[in-house]
Amino acid sequence: MSGAPPEKKRRRYGKAVCALLLATSVFALLRPAQPYAQVTELRGEISESAILDDQQRKTRQLSIAQDQTAQAGATTQSTAPTPTYQPASPGAVRDDDAAPATGSIFDPPEATNDPFADAPVPVPPRRPSSTTQGAADQDEAAETQAATATTAPTDDEDTAETDPINSRAVTIDSADRQQLDAGAERAEAIEGRDRRAEDDPFAATGIKLGSFVIRPTLEQGLTASSNADSSTEGKPALLSETALRFNAVSDWRENSAVIDGYGIFLKTISGDEVQEARGRVDGTLNVDLDNDLRAIARLGYEAAPESASSPVVIEGTVEQPVRQTIDGSLAVEKDAGKMRFALTGAVEHDIYGDAKLSTGGTLSQKDRDSTLYSAILRTGYEISPAITPFTEVEIGRRVYDLRVDSNGFERSSTRLGVRAGAELDLGEKLAGEFSAGWLREAIDDDRLPAISGATVNADLRWSPERGTTIGLTGETIVEGTTTADESGDILYSGLLTGEREIRANLIGNAALGVGWRDYVGSDGHDLILSAEAGLTWWLNRYAGLTTRARTEKQTSNIEGRDYTAHSIFVGVTLQP
Repeated sequence: MSGAPPEKKRRRYGKAVCALLLATSVFALLRPAQPYAQVTELRGEISESAILDDQQRKTRQLSIAQDQTAQAGATTQSTAPTPTYQPASPGAVRDDDAAPATGSIFDPPEATNDPFADAPVPVPPRRPSSTTQGAADQDEAAETQAATATTAPTDDEDTAETDPINSRAVTIDSADRQQLDAGAERAEAIEGRDRRAEDDPFAATGIKLGSFVIRPTLEQGLTASSNADSSTEGKPALLSETALRFNAVSDWRENSAVIDGYGIFLKTISGDEVQEARGRVDGTLNVDLDNDLRAIARLGYEAAPESASSPVVIEGTVEQPVRQTIDGSLAVEKDAGKMRFALTGAVEHDIYGDAKLSTGGTLSQKDRDSTLYSAILRTGYEISPAITPFTEVEIGRRVYDLRVDSNGFERSSTRLGVRAGAELDLGEKLAGEFSAGWLREAIDDDRLPAISGATVNADLRWSPERGTTIGLTGETIVEGTTTADESGDILYSGLLTGEREIRANLIGNAALGVGWRDYVGSDGHDLILSAEAGLTWWLNRYAGLTTRARTEKQTSNIEGRDYTAHSIFVGVTLQP
């Protein structure tokens, strides 16, 4: 009776706890707090125009922010830090740093009078009335448009990129103004890729024959000459001139062969009767042997009427007799360090045809036929890749087919000569060689003096500029004779040539020649001067027009040897 049962005590305790919790909840609800409607500003009626103005303002602000971000990113793209994530819808994620409210009705609510905050948050100001807010929005829109006008690009495409809300439609030809992708360009044909311009677009292409490429040239025209046969008593004539020239080069892998030749045919159309044919062919073979040895073989043949300036004059002939020359040589060259060695053996055989006399019959010239055998040893030292000085020693023997000529003289002789010179190799700029020395031929017949004198030889090619080639050739020749009590003479001849590519299809050339003949055993001498100039105008690769003018004059202190000849040629040149 003194106390309640334990079960009742537990029930009273539970009811007390429930009552305490209920009292606490009521107290929290009755706590003085600002109405939530004032925080969210949802009191009163909201018009649709206010919502539309607010959306347009937010859109303009977003566009300006994107422009500034794009400009800043273009200048500091390499150094700018990674931009923070910005949601597409403002307010989707609350910023860490509580940004000030923009005055929009969609700004998120903020906690106010938080008892757990360090400092109370100030209450945002009330939104102004619709009239005041509309005027402020108009002012802000005008300022935004002015700022955009000063920075907006003038190009249609740039405007479309920077203003996604109000972008202009692209023009019809905007696709044509786009820069093409280099990889999308049309590829050229296989045979057209890396095609080099031809160095000589009017050069002959040639004809493939076996392992050789042959380049023939045919020249046909008319020649008007003041001295048709280049004689002392020559007469003018109009001649038909035909010239055939050819060059053949092998395309072998290691060794090489070259064949050159020409043939010239003259026939009188009107005037002094002349019928003449001359020609020459030369072949060269280069073979590489073992142990750094090289072999060079040459073979040549020439047939032509004897020159009017020949030292042997046969009076009363209808025409000049034909002279045939067969020559060949074999050389072996060896390089040992900077030393250069070469041994050459040569053979030359001259055959003189019978002379036709004006009185009828012929005059044999077999006693003039002879063969020259010679051997030349050359030693050089390469002081630089461009210059190689050398010395030469020559020994030889000239043998006449008839040991004793028609006048009873033994014309065979022994030959000895020495020379010194230099080889030049500066590529296309300057190449060739020159030499000077002394040569002597002692005749077997003691009644005839030896033929001796200084020698000068040269073969140089100089190109001062592209398209221009200057050539200089010179040689010293010992000429024999069958004239009684005369040994012969030494002929010095030189030729200076020039060729200029005026245009790709217009070639000009010129030549100056000089010759000096010194008769042994007498004071007789001849001076031969010549000059020539010509032009070739190529109509295309296969046909061209050619013209040239030539003059030649010989003066001598021996009676009956002077003559002068002028000629002009006009014709066409054909090449396959």
